[in-house]
Amino acid sequence: MGLFRFIILYSCLMFLAVPSVNAGTIPGPVIPAGLGVNIHFTSPRPGEMRMLAAAGFKWVRMDFLWADTEKHKGIYTFGAYDHLLRRLKAYHIRAYLILDYGNPLYNHMLPPTSPAARRAFCRWVAAAVRHFKGQGVIWELWNEPNGGFWKPRPDARAYAQLAVAVGRAIRRVNPRAIYVGPALSGVLNLGFLKTCFKAGVLRYWNAVSVHPYIGYNRSNVGPEGVIPHYAAIRRLISRYEPAGRHIPVLSGEWGYSSAWYPGHPGRQARYAVRELLINLYQHIPISMYYDWHDDGPNPRARESNFGLVHYGYYPGHPQVYKPKQAYLACHTLCRLLQGFHFDKRLKLPVPNEYLLAFANGHRRRWVIWSTVKSKPGMSHAILPVPPGAYRLVNDLGTRQMRVQAGPTGLNIRISTGPQYVIPWHQQDNNR
Repeated sequence: MGLFRFIILYSCLMFLAVPSVNAGTIPGPVIPAGLGVNIHFTSPRPGEMRMLAAAGFKWVRMDFLWADTEKHKGIYTFGAYDHLLRRLKAYHIRAYLILDYGNPLYNHMLPPTSPAARRAFCRWVAAAVRHFKGQGVIWELWNEPNGGFWKPRPDARAYAQLAVAVGRAIRRVNPRAIYVGPALSGVLNLGFLKTCFKAGVLRYWNAVSVHPYIGYNRSNVGPEGVIPHYAAIRRLISRYEPAGRHIPVLSGEWGYSSAWYPGHPGRQARYAVRELLINLYQHIPISMYYDWHDDGPNPRARESNFGLVHYGYYPGHPQVYKPKQAYLACHTLCRLLQGFHFDKRLKLPVPNEYLLAFANGHRRRWVIWSTVKSKPGMSHAILPVPPGAYRLVNDLGTRQMRVQAGPTGLNIRISTGPQYVIPWHQQDNNR
């Protein structure tokens, strides 16, 4: 526990020292400005936000529930979310709030598809956007409306009609508010997106949000498979986005359940950090990992084990949740690449090997991994880096070694866990 205690205490100081991003914008590419996690609470437990911030995360994504904040028609109570935002602000973390779901006061708890329910929903949205103006909130309309969260069944036209109406309501009260959607379940349902785009939602959205979950039903499929899907979504956006605007893609929810890998906690960790690295490589400005902590104690329950930390809470301890290896992997990425941005992917002889270069002014760092476990004797690669001494750090940040690059580059053994290659003279930075 000594290592974990050091990580928490040191990292809080380190990440709190990073200036917060502009409160009214989608973050730029500098790590970790666009990295976050999904949560399921408005009242953080003592020590929880400190531990979350220590990992380096700058965002949380959370439901902003209509039924909980309008219990009497026209009377809005946002106190629980005021409390959450105050706690987030203390750690320079911003909120990404999902405008959802039904309200028993309107349309029998179903999505607001009738004109009266839609008007009521828009009044509620306008009140919320006005109330939280200037606090850097990103507002997202609904959660996975193309899946099981739009009752009784998905309806792209009805969702698009609501999205346009909400967009108009938001722009009336705060033209500079950040408004996104549709939190698409998966990345394959381009028909749902096309219906939304044809209805004119891109006049109001600042970004298109998706939930990749590559290989959700095949737990051995790595996150690299998302790349062609991002390209297809971008092509579709380019056909409909207003002239003069560039509308990015956000990854609002995506994770890997440790229940898929019993006895192999490192696999969740490897996939978690590769997910974030692939999103950086693909210029995705916000990546929300799903999710912060496990939702139940049963280690075999798939839906309960997406967390970066375990379910049990230990008040008074330096780590109020027991970190999984995935937590350490995300923390290592944020720590070693803090202040850097993705520069380019360097070519290696084998297509399933990834070598990403990151830059911070004149400084460079590299991350390398393979998507498949190599056969013995075939797992080495020559990294095209300048001659000199380097520090090679494993994905969990628990092991490092000094290596030497010669005239032809650096010969290292590649694994499915990302490794960080850092010039030796930079070894005291971000430690």
